[in-house]
Amino acid sequence: MKTNHGAAPQPQPEITTPIKVDGASDVLGERALALVGHLHQRFDGRRLELLAQRRRRQAAIDAGELPGFLPETATIRAGDWRVAPVPADLQDRRVEITGPVDRKMMINALNSRARAFMADFEDSCAPTWENIVRGQVNLRDAVDRSISFQDPATGRSYHLNEHTATLIVRPRGWHLPEKHLRVDGQPVSAALFDFAVFLANNHRALAARGTGPYFYLPKLESHLEARLWNDVFLAAQDWLGMPRGTIKATVLIETILAAFEMDEILWELREHSAGLNCGRWDYIFSFIKKFRNRPGFLLPDRGSITMERHFLKSYVDLLIQTCHRRGAHAMGGMAAQIPIRGDAQANAEAMARVLADKTREARAGHDGTWIAHPGLAEVALEAFDAVMRGPNQVDRLREDVRVEAADLLQLPQGAITDAGLRHNIRVGVQYLEAWLGGLGCVPLYHLMEDAATAEISRAQLWQWIRHGARTDDGQPVTAERFDRALAGELEVIAGEVGAARYAAGHFAAAAKLFGDMIRKPEFDEFLTLPAYDYLP
Repeated sequence: MKTNHGAAPQPQPEITTPIKVDGASDVLGERALALVGHLHQRFDGRRLELLAQRRRRQAAIDAGELPGFLPETATIRAGDWRVAPVPADLQDRRVEITGPVDRKMMINALNSRARAFMADFEDSCAPTWENIVRGQVNLRDAVDRSISFQDPATGRSYHLNEHTATLIVRPRGWHLPEKHLRVDGQPVSAALFDFAVFLANNHRALAARGTGPYFYLPKLESHLEARLWNDVFLAAQDWLGMPRGTIKATVLIETILAAFEMDEILWELREHSAGLNCGRWDYIFSFIKKFRNRPGFLLPDRGSITMERHFLKSYVDLLIQTCHRRGAHAMGGMAAQIPIRGDAQANAEAMARVLADKTREARAGHDGTWIAHPGLAEVALEAFDAVMRGPNQVDRLREDVRVEAADLLQLPQGAITDAGLRHNIRVGVQYLEAWLGGLGCVPLYHLMEDAATAEISRAQLWQWIRHGARTDDGQPVTAERFDRALAGELEVIAGEVGAARYAAGHFAAAAKLFGDMIRKPEFDEFLTLPAYDYLP
Protein backbone atom coordinates (compact mmCIF):
# COMPACT_ATOMS: atom_id res chain seq x y z
CA MET A 1 0.00 0.00 0.00
CA LYS A 2 1.31 3.42 -0.90
CA THR A 3 1.69 5.92 1.88
CA ASN A 4 1.84 9.67 1.70
CA HIS A 5 4.98 10.27 3.78
CA GLY A 6 5.48 13.82 4.90
CA ALA A 7 1.91 14.88 4.25
CA ALA A 8 -0.20 16.40 6.96
CA PRO A 9 -2.20 13.75 8.85
CA GLN A 10 -5.72 13.35 7.54
CA PRO A 11 -8.77 13.56 9.81
CA GLN A 12 -10.03 10.11 10.69
CA PRO A 13 -13.54 9.10 9.64
CA GLU A 14 -15.90 8.87 12.61
CA ILE A 15 -18.67 6.28 12.81
CA THR A 16 -21.57 8.14 14.38
CA THR A 17 -23.87 5.17 14.96
CA PRO A 18 -22.64 1.93 16.54
CA ILE A 19 -23.70 -1.17 14.66
CA LYS A 20 -24.28 -4.67 16.02
CA VAL A 21 -23.67 -6.81 12.97
CA ASP A 22 -21.41 -9.86 13.01
CA GLY A 23 -18.30 -8.96 11.04
CA ALA A 24 -18.92 -5.20 11.12
CA SER A 25 -15.64 -4.42 12.85
CA ASP A 26 -13.80 -6.37 10.16
CA VAL A 27 -15.32 -4.68 7.11
CA LEU A 28 -15.15 -1.28 8.82
CA GLY A 29 -11.55 -1.81 9.80
CA GLU A 30 -8.73 0.70 9.82
CA ARG A 31 -7.64 0.24 6.21
CA ALA A 32 -11.14 0.48 4.74
CA LEU A 33 -11.99 3.61 6.72
CA ALA A 34 -8.62 5.16 5.93
CA LEU A 35 -9.30 4.71 2.21
CA VAL A 36 -12.74 6.29 2.60
CA GLY A 37 -11.13 9.23 4.40
CA HIS A 38 -8.41 9.57 1.77
CA LEU A 39 -10.91 9.65 -1.08
CA HIS A 40 -13.20 12.02 0.80
CA GLN A 41 -10.40 14.52 1.39
CA ARG A 42 -9.30 14.42 -2.24
CA PHE A 43 -12.59 14.31 -4.09
CA ASP A 44 -15.58 15.42 -2.05
CA GLY A 45 -15.13 19.05 -3.04
CA ARG A 46 -15.29 18.10 -6.71
CA ARG A 47 -18.34 15.94 -6.08
CA LEU A 48 -20.19 18.83 -4.44
CA GLU A 49 -19.25 21.17 -7.27
CA LEU A 50 -20.58 18.69 -9.83
CA LEU A 51 -23.85 18.48 -7.91
CA ALA A 52 -24.01 22.28 -8.01
CA GLN A 53 -23.41 22.07 -11.75
CA ARG A 54 -26.43 19.77 -12.02
CA ARG A 55 -28.55 22.46 -10.37
CA ARG A 56 -27.25 25.11 -12.77
CA ARG A 57 -28.01 22.86 -15.73
CA GLN A 58 -31.53 22.30 -14.42
CA ALA A 59 -32.07 26.06 -14.16
CA ALA A 60 -31.02 26.45 -17.79
CA ILE A 61 -33.47 23.74 -18.91
CA ASP A 62 -36.22 25.39 -16.85
CA ALA A 63 -35.44 28.62 -18.70
CA GLY A 64 -35.96 26.99 -22.09
CA GLU A 65 -32.63 25.37 -23.00
CA LEU A 66 -32.71 21.93 -24.59
CA PRO A 67 -29.86 19.44 -24.16
CA GLY A 68 -27.73 18.53 -27.15
CA PHE A 69 -24.43 16.99 -28.15
CA LEU A 70 -21.56 19.08 -26.78
CA PRO A 71 -19.66 21.12 -29.38
CA GLU A 72 -16.56 21.28 -27.18
CA THR A 73 -16.16 17.48 -27.24
CA ALA A 74 -16.81 16.95 -30.95
CA THR A 75 -13.23 15.73 -31.50
CA ILE A 76 -13.78 12.91 -28.99
CA ARG A 77 -16.94 11.80 -30.79
CA ALA A 78 -15.17 11.96 -34.16
CA GLY A 79 -11.97 10.27 -32.99
CA ASP A 80 -10.88 6.71 -33.74
CA TRP A 81 -10.26 5.16 -30.32
CA ARG A 82 -11.36 2.15 -28.28
CA VAL A 83 -11.64 1.29 -24.61
CA ALA A 84 -9.26 -1.18 -22.99
CA PRO A 85 -10.16 -4.88 -23.29
CA VAL A 86 -12.19 -6.40 -20.46
CA PRO A 87 -11.11 -9.48 -18.49
CA ALA A 88 -12.24 -12.97 -19.48
CA ASP A 89 -15.05 -13.17 -16.93
CA LEU A 90 -16.66 -10.02 -18.36
CA GLN A 91 -16.61 -11.16 -21.99
CA ASP A 92 -19.94 -13.01 -21.83
CA ARG A 93 -22.59 -11.02 -19.96
CA ARG A 94 -25.65 -12.15 -21.90
CA VAL A 95 -27.81 -12.27 -18.75
CA GLU A 96 -27.11 -10.32 -15.58
CA ILE A 97 -29.27 -10.57 -12.49
CA THR A 98 -29.59 -7.67 -10.08
CA GLY A 99 -30.75 -7.41 -6.51
CA PRO A 100 -30.00 -6.04 -3.06
CA VAL A 101 -27.08 -7.09 -0.88
CA ASP A 102 -29.33 -9.40 1.15
CA ARG A 103 -27.58 -12.63 2.10
CA LYS A 104 -30.15 -15.16 0.83
CA MET A 105 -30.86 -13.20 -2.37
CA MET A 106 -27.14 -12.90 -3.02
CA ILE A 107 -26.60 -16.65 -2.80
CA ASN A 108 -29.57 -17.38 -5.07
CA ALA A 109 -28.40 -14.79 -7.61
CA LEU A 110 -24.82 -16.06 -7.66
CA ASN A 111 -26.11 -19.61 -8.09
CA SER A 112 -28.52 -18.67 -10.88
CA ARG A 113 -27.85 -19.30 -14.57
CA ALA A 114 -27.11 -15.61 -15.07
CA ARG A 115 -23.55 -14.86 -16.17
CA ALA A 116 -23.16 -11.97 -13.70
CA PHE A 117 -24.79 -10.71 -10.52
CA MET A 118 -24.97 -7.02 -9.70
CA ALA A 119 -25.07 -6.61 -5.92
CA ASP A 120 -26.92 -3.37 -5.43
CA PHE A 121 -26.42 -0.75 -2.74
CA GLU A 122 -28.52 1.71 -4.73
CA ASP A 123 -32.08 1.50 -6.10
CA SER A 124 -32.95 -1.93 -4.71
CA CYS A 125 -31.42 -1.36 -1.27
CA ALA A 126 -33.01 0.72 1.49
CA PRO A 127 -29.84 2.30 2.97
CA THR A 128 -30.37 1.68 6.66
CA TRP A 129 -27.03 1.56 8.42
CA GLU A 130 -27.61 -2.12 9.19
CA ASN A 131 -28.40 -2.95 5.54
CA ILE A 132 -25.30 -1.14 4.29
CA VAL A 133 -22.87 -2.69 6.78
CA ARG A 134 -24.43 -6.14 6.58
CA GLY A 135 -24.23 -5.85 2.79
CA GLN A 136 -20.48 -5.27 2.97
CA VAL A 137 -20.12 -8.32 5.25
CA ASN A 138 -22.18 -10.38 2.79
CA LEU A 139 -19.99 -9.26 -0.09
CA ARG A 140 -16.81 -10.17 1.76
CA ASP A 141 -18.22 -13.60 2.53
CA ALA A 142 -19.35 -14.06 -1.08
CA VAL A 143 -15.90 -13.15 -2.41
CA ASP A 144 -14.13 -15.58 -0.07
CA ARG A 145 -16.92 -18.15 -0.70
CA SER A 146 -17.76 -18.62 2.98
CA ILE A 147 -21.25 -17.17 2.59
CA SER A 148 -24.16 -19.32 3.76
CA PHE A 149 -27.67 -18.79 5.04
CA GLN A 150 -30.04 -20.82 7.22
CA ASP A 151 -33.64 -19.81 6.62
CA PRO A 152 -35.33 -19.66 10.06
CA ALA A 153 -38.78 -20.03 8.48
CA THR A 154 -38.09 -23.18 6.47
CA GLY A 155 -34.89 -24.54 7.96
CA ARG A 156 -33.37 -24.68 4.48
CA SER A 157 -29.64 -24.05 4.10
CA TYR A 158 -28.17 -21.98 1.27
CA HIS A 159 -24.57 -22.27 0.03
CA LEU A 160 -22.68 -21.29 -3.11
CA ASN A 161 -22.42 -23.70 -6.01
CA GLU A 162 -19.01 -24.60 -7.41
CA HIS A 163 -19.55 -22.28 -10.38
CA THR A 164 -21.16 -18.90 -9.73
CA ALA A 165 -21.99 -15.73 -11.58
CA THR A 166 -19.38 -12.98 -11.85
CA LEU A 167 -19.84 -10.42 -9.09
CA ILE A 168 -20.40 -6.74 -9.92
CA VAL A 169 -21.19 -4.11 -7.29
CA ARG A 170 -23.30 -0.98 -7.70
CA PRO A 171 -22.45 1.75 -5.17
CA ARG A 172 -24.91 4.53 -4.45
CA GLY A 173 -25.01 7.64 -6.61
CA TRP A 174 -22.98 10.84 -6.29
CA HIS A 175 -25.99 12.68 -4.82
CA LEU A 176 -26.41 10.51 -1.73
CA PRO A 177 -24.70 10.99 1.64
CA GLU A 178 -23.73 8.32 4.15
CA LYS A 179 -24.81 10.01 7.37
CA HIS A 180 -23.35 7.36 9.67
CA LEU A 181 -19.73 8.13 8.74
CA ARG A 182 -18.36 11.66 8.99
CA VAL A 183 -15.07 13.42 8.32
CA ASP A 184 -14.58 16.78 10.03
CA GLY A 185 -18.22 16.63 11.01
CA GLN A 186 -19.45 16.25 7.42
CA PRO A 187 -21.12 13.10 6.06
CA VAL A 188 -19.06 11.25 3.49
CA SER A 189 -20.27 10.47 0.00
CA ALA A 190 -22.29 7.24 0.00
CA ALA A 191 -20.75 6.39 -3.37
CA LEU A 192 -17.20 6.71 -2.05
CA PHE A 193 -18.11 4.76 1.10
CA ASP A 194 -19.64 1.80 -0.77
CA PHE A 195 -16.83 1.72 -3.32
CA ALA A 196 -13.89 2.12 -0.93
CA VAL A 197 -15.07 -0.34 1.73
CA PHE A 198 -15.72 -3.06 -0.85
CA LEU A 199 -12.43 -2.44 -2.68
CA ALA A 200 -10.24 -2.27 0.43
CA ASN A 201 -11.69 -5.47 1.86
CA ASN A 202 -11.84 -7.59 -1.27
CA HIS A 203 -9.37 -6.60 -3.98
CA ARG A 204 -6.74 -9.16 -2.94
CA ALA A 205 -9.22 -12.05 -2.65
CA LEU A 206 -10.77 -11.13 -6.01
CA ALA A 207 -7.35 -11.14 -7.68
CA ALA A 208 -6.49 -14.50 -6.09
CA ARG A 209 -9.65 -15.98 -7.61
CA GLY A 210 -8.82 -14.70 -11.08
CA THR A 211 -11.43 -11.98 -11.16
CA GLY A 212 -11.42 -8.31 -10.20
CA PRO A 213 -13.30 -5.41 -8.66
CA TYR A 214 -16.12 -4.69 -11.10
CA PHE A 215 -18.67 -1.92 -10.64
CA TYR A 216 -21.81 -0.39 -12.08
CA LEU A 217 -21.91 3.41 -11.82
CA PRO A 218 -25.40 4.93 -11.43
CA LYS A 219 -27.11 8.20 -12.32
CA LEU A 220 -24.24 10.05 -13.96
CA GLU A 221 -25.32 13.23 -15.74
CA SER A 222 -22.11 14.20 -17.52
CA HIS A 223 -18.69 13.02 -18.65
CA LEU A 224 -17.19 15.20 -15.91
CA GLU A 225 -18.88 12.96 -13.36
CA ALA A 226 -17.34 9.97 -15.15
CA ARG A 227 -13.96 11.74 -15.00
CA LEU A 228 -14.38 12.05 -11.24
CA TRP A 229 -14.99 8.30 -10.96
CA ASN A 230 -11.94 7.61 -13.11
CA ASP A 231 -9.76 9.79 -10.88
CA VAL A 232 -11.18 8.00 -7.83
CA PHE A 233 -10.24 4.67 -9.40
CA LEU A 234 -6.69 5.83 -10.08
CA ALA A 235 -6.25 7.20 -6.57
CA ALA A 236 -7.67 4.09 -4.92
CA GLN A 237 -5.57 1.71 -7.00
CA ASP A 238 -2.42 3.70 -6.22
CA TRP A 239 -3.27 3.87 -2.51
CA LEU A 240 -3.84 0.10 -2.33
CA GLY A 241 -0.86 -0.77 -4.52
CA MET A 242 -3.04 -2.20 -7.31
CA PRO A 243 -2.10 -2.04 -11.00
CA ARG A 244 -3.93 0.76 -12.77
CA GLY A 245 -6.75 -0.50 -14.95
CA THR A 246 -7.61 -3.37 -12.60
CA ILE A 247 -10.98 -1.81 -11.76
CA LYS A 248 -13.64 -2.15 -14.46
CA ALA A 249 -16.86 -0.17 -14.49
CA THR A 250 -20.04 -0.18 -16.54
CA VAL A 251 -21.91 3.12 -16.59
CA LEU A 252 -25.68 3.16 -16.49
CA ILE A 253 -26.95 5.64 -19.05
CA GLU A 254 -30.06 6.40 -17.05
CA THR A 255 -30.29 10.17 -17.35
CA ILE A 256 -31.34 12.13 -20.40
CA LEU A 257 -28.27 14.36 -20.15
CA ALA A 258 -25.84 11.42 -20.11
CA ALA A 259 -27.43 10.14 -23.32
CA PHE A 260 -25.83 13.09 -25.12
CA GLU A 261 -22.37 12.30 -23.68
CA MET A 262 -21.98 8.54 -24.14
CA ASP A 263 -18.80 8.77 -26.22
CA GLU A 264 -17.32 11.20 -23.73
CA ILE A 265 -18.18 8.97 -20.75
CA LEU A 266 -16.48 6.00 -22.40
CA TRP A 267 -13.48 8.20 -23.20
CA GLU A 268 -13.08 9.35 -19.61
CA LEU A 269 -13.20 5.78 -18.30
CA ARG A 270 -11.51 4.10 -21.26
CA GLU A 271 -8.80 2.40 -19.14
CA HIS A 272 -11.45 1.19 -16.69
CA SER A 273 -14.52 0.88 -18.93
CA ALA A 274 -16.64 -2.25 -19.18
CA GLY A 275 -19.30 -0.56 -21.32
CA LEU A 276 -22.65 1.16 -20.92
CA ASN A 277 -26.10 -0.01 -19.86
CA CYS A 278 -29.59 1.18 -20.83
CA GLY A 279 -31.03 1.91 -17.38
CA ARG A 280 -34.51 2.29 -18.83
CA TRP A 281 -36.61 3.02 -15.72
CA ASP A 282 -34.34 5.72 -14.32
CA TYR A 283 -34.02 7.10 -17.85
CA ILE A 284 -37.78 7.60 -18.09
CA PHE A 285 -37.75 9.18 -14.63
CA SER A 286 -34.90 11.47 -15.67
CA PHE A 287 -36.81 12.57 -18.78
CA ILE A 288 -39.76 13.61 -16.62
CA LYS A 289 -37.57 15.19 -13.95
CA LYS A 290 -35.40 17.28 -16.25
CA PHE A 291 -38.40 18.71 -18.11
CA ARG A 292 -40.69 18.82 -15.08
CA ASN A 293 -41.15 22.59 -15.29
CA ARG A 294 -41.91 22.54 -19.02
CA PRO A 295 -45.67 22.16 -19.70
CA GLY A 296 -44.91 20.86 -23.18
CA PHE A 297 -43.22 17.72 -21.80
CA LEU A 298 -46.08 15.86 -20.12
CA LEU A 299 -45.75 12.08 -20.47
CA PRO A 300 -48.70 9.68 -20.70
CA ASP A 301 -49.44 6.84 -18.28
CA ARG A 302 -46.32 5.04 -17.12
CA GLY A 303 -47.56 1.69 -18.44
CA SER A 304 -47.78 3.02 -22.00
CA ILE A 305 -44.14 4.19 -22.16
CA THR A 306 -42.63 1.10 -23.76
CA MET A 307 -39.23 0.64 -25.34
CA GLU A 308 -40.76 0.82 -28.82
CA ARG A 309 -41.42 4.55 -28.31
CA HIS A 310 -39.22 6.61 -30.62
CA PHE A 311 -37.28 8.47 -27.92
CA LEU A 312 -36.42 5.22 -26.13
CA LYS A 313 -35.63 3.24 -29.29
CA SER A 314 -33.34 6.07 -30.40
CA TYR A 315 -31.55 5.99 -27.05
CA VAL A 316 -31.07 2.22 -27.30
CA ASP A 317 -29.77 2.34 -30.88
CA LEU A 318 -27.36 5.18 -30.12
CA LEU A 319 -25.99 3.40 -27.07
CA ILE A 320 -25.34 0.19 -28.99
CA GLN A 321 -23.72 2.02 -31.89
CA THR A 322 -21.55 4.13 -29.56
CA CYS A 323 -20.38 1.19 -27.46
CA HIS A 324 -19.58 -1.12 -30.35
CA ARG A 325 -17.67 1.55 -32.20
CA ARG A 326 -15.46 1.82 -29.10
CA GLY A 327 -15.13 -1.92 -28.48
CA ALA A 328 -17.34 -1.78 -25.39
CA HIS A 329 -20.28 -3.86 -24.20
CA ALA A 330 -23.78 -2.42 -24.69
CA MET A 331 -26.01 -3.86 -21.98
CA GLY A 332 -29.80 -3.96 -22.13
CA GLY A 333 -32.29 -2.94 -19.49
CA MET A 334 -34.22 -4.50 -16.68
CA ALA A 335 -37.13 -6.89 -17.10
CA ALA A 336 -39.33 -5.88 -14.19
CA GLN A 337 -41.62 -8.94 -14.51
CA ILE A 338 -41.45 -11.73 -11.95
CA PRO A 339 -42.89 -15.25 -12.07
CA ILE A 340 -46.59 -15.35 -11.17
CA ARG A 341 -47.36 -18.28 -8.91
CA GLY A 342 -50.78 -19.84 -8.82
CA ASP A 343 -51.92 -18.53 -12.22
CA ALA A 344 -50.39 -20.48 -15.09
CA GLN A 345 -52.04 -18.39 -17.80
CA ALA A 346 -50.95 -15.06 -16.31
CA ASN A 347 -47.42 -16.42 -15.80
CA ALA A 348 -47.22 -17.63 -19.40
CA GLU A 349 -48.30 -14.22 -20.64
CA ALA A 350 -45.71 -12.47 -18.43
CA MET A 351 -42.92 -14.77 -19.62
CA ALA A 352 -43.95 -14.16 -23.22
CA ARG A 353 -43.58 -10.42 -22.64
CA VAL A 354 -40.11 -10.98 -21.18
CA LEU A 355 -39.10 -13.17 -24.13
CA ALA A 356 -40.31 -10.54 -26.62
CA ASP A 357 -38.48 -7.76 -24.78
CA LYS A 358 -35.22 -9.68 -24.54
CA THR A 359 -35.47 -10.79 -28.18
CA ARG A 360 -35.89 -7.13 -29.15
CA GLU A 361 -32.73 -6.27 -27.20
CA ALA A 362 -30.69 -9.11 -28.69
CA ARG A 363 -31.76 -8.27 -32.24
CA ALA A 364 -30.97 -4.59 -31.70
CA GLY A 365 -27.38 -5.56 -30.86
CA HIS A 366 -27.18 -5.58 -27.08
CA ASP A 367 -24.50 -7.81 -25.59
CA GLY A 368 -26.59 -8.78 -22.59
CA THR A 369 -29.54 -7.85 -20.47
CA TRP A 370 -30.84 -7.52 -16.92
CA ILE A 371 -33.33 -9.56 -14.93
CA ALA A 372 -34.55 -9.09 -11.35
CA HIS A 373 -35.52 -12.70 -10.54
CA PRO A 374 -33.71 -16.03 -11.05
CA GLY A 375 -36.91 -17.40 -12.58
CA LEU A 376 -36.36 -15.20 -15.64
CA ALA A 377 -32.85 -16.45 -16.41
CA GLU A 378 -33.96 -19.26 -18.73
CA VAL A 379 -36.24 -16.95 -20.74
CA ALA A 380 -33.58 -14.26 -21.11
CA LEU A 381 -30.94 -16.84 -22.07
CA GLU A 382 -33.28 -18.31 -24.66
CA ALA A 383 -33.68 -14.92 -26.31
CA PHE A 384 -29.96 -14.10 -26.41
CA ASP A 385 -28.80 -17.61 -27.28
CA ALA A 386 -31.05 -17.57 -30.34
CA VAL A 387 -29.44 -14.39 -31.67
CA MET A 388 -25.95 -14.11 -30.18
CA ARG A 389 -23.75 -17.04 -31.18
CA GLY A 390 -20.54 -15.78 -29.55
CA PRO A 391 -19.87 -14.37 -26.08
CA ASN A 392 -21.04 -10.93 -27.22
CA GLN A 393 -21.84 -9.04 -30.41
CA VAL A 394 -19.51 -6.08 -30.07
CA ASP A 395 -18.60 -6.56 -33.74
CA ARG A 396 -22.13 -5.43 -34.77
CA LEU A 397 -21.35 -1.79 -35.45
CA ARG A 398 -24.90 -0.64 -36.23
CA GLU A 399 -23.67 1.74 -38.91
CA ASP A 400 -27.29 2.13 -40.00
CA VAL A 401 -28.08 4.23 -36.92
CA ARG A 402 -28.55 7.99 -37.35
CA VAL A 403 -29.73 9.60 -34.12
CA GLU A 404 -30.11 13.34 -33.77
CA ALA A 405 -30.82 15.35 -30.64
CA ALA A 406 -34.47 15.71 -31.67
CA ASP A 407 -34.85 11.90 -31.71
CA LEU A 408 -33.84 11.66 -28.05
CA LEU A 409 -36.26 14.44 -27.12
CA GLN A 410 -39.31 13.33 -29.10
CA LEU A 411 -42.26 13.29 -26.71
CA PRO A 412 -44.27 10.04 -26.62
CA GLN A 413 -47.97 10.53 -27.23
CA GLY A 414 -50.72 8.85 -25.26
CA ALA A 415 -53.43 9.23 -22.68
CA ILE A 416 -53.26 10.20 -19.04
CA THR A 417 -55.96 8.19 -17.30
CA ASP A 418 -57.59 8.02 -13.90
CA ALA A 419 -56.46 4.39 -13.66
CA GLY A 420 -52.87 5.47 -14.38
CA LEU A 421 -53.07 8.18 -11.73
CA ARG A 422 -54.36 5.73 -9.13
CA HIS A 423 -51.82 3.07 -10.07
CA ASN A 424 -49.04 5.61 -9.57
CA ILE A 425 -50.37 6.35 -6.08
CA ARG A 426 -50.64 2.69 -5.08
CA VAL A 427 -47.15 1.88 -6.36
CA GLY A 428 -45.54 4.99 -4.86
CA VAL A 429 -47.06 4.56 -1.40
CA GLN A 430 -46.42 0.82 -1.18
CA TYR A 431 -42.85 1.11 -2.40
CA LEU A 432 -42.09 3.91 0.05
CA GLU A 433 -43.71 1.89 2.86
CA ALA A 434 -41.42 -1.03 2.11
CA TRP A 435 -38.41 1.28 1.85
CA LEU A 436 -39.13 2.81 5.27
CA GLY A 437 -39.26 -0.75 6.60
CA GLY A 438 -35.81 -1.54 5.22
CA LEU A 439 -36.71 -3.17 1.88
CA GLY A 440 -35.43 -1.58 -1.32
CA CYS A 441 -37.25 -3.75 -3.85
CA VAL A 442 -40.76 -5.11 -3.52
CA PRO A 443 -43.03 -7.17 -5.81
CA LEU A 444 -46.20 -5.22 -6.64
CA TYR A 445 -48.83 -6.26 -9.18
CA HIS A 446 -46.51 -8.87 -10.73
CA LEU A 447 -43.64 -6.42 -11.23
CA MET A 448 -40.50 -5.89 -9.17
CA GLU A 449 -40.56 -2.25 -8.10
CA ASP A 450 -37.44 -0.43 -6.95
CA ALA A 451 -36.62 3.22 -6.37
CA ALA A 452 -36.38 3.94 -10.10
CA THR A 453 -39.83 2.64 -10.99
CA ALA A 454 -41.39 4.33 -7.95
CA GLU A 455 -39.73 7.58 -9.00
CA ILE A 456 -41.60 7.49 -12.32
CA SER A 457 -44.89 7.30 -10.42
CA ARG A 458 -43.95 10.17 -8.11
CA ALA A 459 -42.58 12.41 -10.86
CA GLN A 460 -45.60 11.92 -13.10
CA LEU A 461 -48.04 12.85 -10.35
CA TRP A 462 -46.06 15.97 -9.44
CA GLN A 463 -45.79 17.07 -13.08
CA TRP A 464 -49.45 16.39 -13.88
CA ILE A 465 -50.59 18.49 -10.92
CA ARG A 466 -48.04 21.22 -11.59
CA HIS A 467 -49.25 21.75 -15.16
CA GLY A 468 -52.93 20.96 -14.74
CA ALA A 469 -52.89 17.89 -16.94
CA ARG A 470 -56.25 16.40 -17.84
CA THR A 471 -57.13 12.74 -17.81
CA ASP A 472 -58.81 11.29 -20.87
CA ASP A 473 -62.21 11.93 -19.29
CA GLY A 474 -61.49 15.67 -19.46
CA GLN A 475 -61.03 16.16 -15.71
CA PRO A 476 -58.01 18.17 -14.48
CA VAL A 477 -55.39 16.59 -12.22
CA THR A 478 -55.35 18.87 -9.18
CA ALA A 479 -53.95 18.62 -5.68
CA GLU A 480 -57.48 18.14 -4.39
CA ARG A 481 -58.10 15.30 -6.82
CA PHE A 482 -54.81 13.73 -5.78
CA ASP A 483 -55.81 13.94 -2.09
CA ARG A 484 -59.14 12.26 -2.78
CA ALA A 485 -57.49 9.56 -4.84
CA LEU A 486 -54.80 9.03 -2.20
CA ALA A 487 -57.43 8.47 0.50
CA GLY A 488 -59.28 6.04 -1.74
CA GLU A 489 -56.17 4.11 -2.72
CA LEU A 490 -55.10 3.75 0.91
CA GLU A 491 -58.38 1.92 1.47
CA VAL A 492 -57.64 -0.27 -1.56
CA ILE A 493 -54.14 -1.02 -0.23
CA ALA A 494 -55.53 -1.89 3.21
CA GLY A 495 -57.93 -4.32 1.59
CA GLU A 496 -55.15 -5.90 -0.48
CA VAL A 497 -52.60 -6.37 2.31
CA GLY A 498 -55.05 -7.03 5.14
CA ALA A 499 -55.90 -5.02 8.23
CA ALA A 500 -53.18 -6.52 10.43
CA ARG A 501 -50.39 -5.93 7.91
CA TYR A 502 -51.65 -2.42 7.23
CA ALA A 503 -51.77 -1.53 10.93
CA ALA A 504 -48.33 -2.95 11.62
CA GLY A 505 -46.68 -1.31 8.62
CA HIS A 506 -45.44 2.14 7.73
CA PHE A 507 -48.35 3.03 5.48
CA ALA A 508 -49.42 6.20 7.31
CA ALA A 509 -45.87 7.57 7.31
CA ALA A 510 -45.37 6.57 3.67
CA ALA A 511 -48.62 8.20 2.59
CA LYS A 512 -47.76 11.44 4.39
CA LEU A 513 -44.23 11.56 3.00
CA PHE A 514 -45.39 10.67 -0.52
CA GLY A 515 -48.20 13.21 -0.40
CA ASP A 516 -45.91 15.93 0.89
CA MET A 517 -43.48 15.34 -1.98
CA ILE A 518 -46.28 15.45 -4.55
CA ARG A 519 -47.77 18.70 -3.17
CA LYS A 520 -44.48 20.60 -2.83
CA PRO A 521 -44.06 23.53 -5.22
CA GLU A 522 -40.44 22.46 -5.73
CA PHE A 523 -39.61 18.96 -6.91
CA ASP A 524 -37.38 16.77 -4.71
CA GLU A 525 -34.53 15.56 -6.92
CA PHE A 526 -34.82 12.03 -5.51
CA LEU A 527 -37.41 10.59 -3.16
CA THR A 528 -34.59 8.85 -1.30
CA LEU A 529 -33.16 12.17 -0.11
CA PRO A 530 -36.04 13.33 2.15
CA ALA A 531 -36.92 9.71 2.96
CA TYR A 532 -33.34 9.01 4.14
CA ASP A 533 -33.98 11.15 7.22
CA TYR A 534 -36.55 8.55 8.35
CA LEU A 535 -34.10 5.64 8.24
CA PRO A 536 -32.01 4.46 11.20
